[in-house]
Amino acid sequence: MRLPKKGSLLREVPVVIVAALVVSVVVKTFFIHFFFIPSGSMQNTLQIGDRIAVNKFANIFSDIRRGEVVVFKDPSNWLGTAQTSTGSRIVRDIKSGLVDVGVLPDPATQYLIKRVIGVGGDIVMCCDAKGELVVDGVSLSEPYIFAGNSPSDSKFSVTVPKGFIWVMGDHRGDSADSRFHTEDVHHGMVPLGDVVGRAEWVVWPFNHAKFLPVGHDLSKVPVKK
Repeated sequence: MRLPKKGSLLREVPVVIVAALVVSVVVKTFFIHFFFIPSGSMQNTLQIGDRIAVNKFANIFSDIRRGEVVVFKDPSNWLGTAQTSTGSRIVRDIKSGLVDVGVLPDPATQYLIKRVIGVGGDIVMCCDAKGELVVDGVSLSEPYIFAGNSPSDSKFSVTVPKGFIWVMGDHRGDSADSRFHTEDVHHGMVPLGDVVGRAEWVVWPFNHAKFLPVGHDLSKVPVKK
């Protein structure tokens, strides 16, 4: 068998690296985006430090549904002023580059992750006589809520406009979600244009690895046509 010359291998290595980077950027741009979970607002569904994979492709070709966990851009300064990155400029640029090609997960400094409770046209309110959320007259059983939390400590009744969603964290006692931003320009709603995609897999650490199921109890609410 004839082995390739050493010079030929050296010429091929940069081509392989560039091709891998291009594929990685394409995948991140159109299909999958990786994020790092910085807070406990989605416990126990997601833990602080979890790395998740977000399916961007599904978001393009199908509607966002109730019960899905989604990542979205900060719709109206919910997170306040972003913290300045620490370290030297070279280190920051390297980290930014690795995030851009999907090697490192996005630190989520400009993004949030919550569960979709209401979609366009829904009337969402808290709460019924049993203390459960109500969507379009249907009371929700929410097994994903953090142990010891109630569905909501604050009362509200909202109608979700077309093109928006109403979102809440699973750790209701530790989530500054739609309920806490009803005075902003979108009245606590998240524009669909700000949704990056559906969070579908926990990929790290290995002992947390799992698929994220849709909140099936929300399926009792009639689907919007």
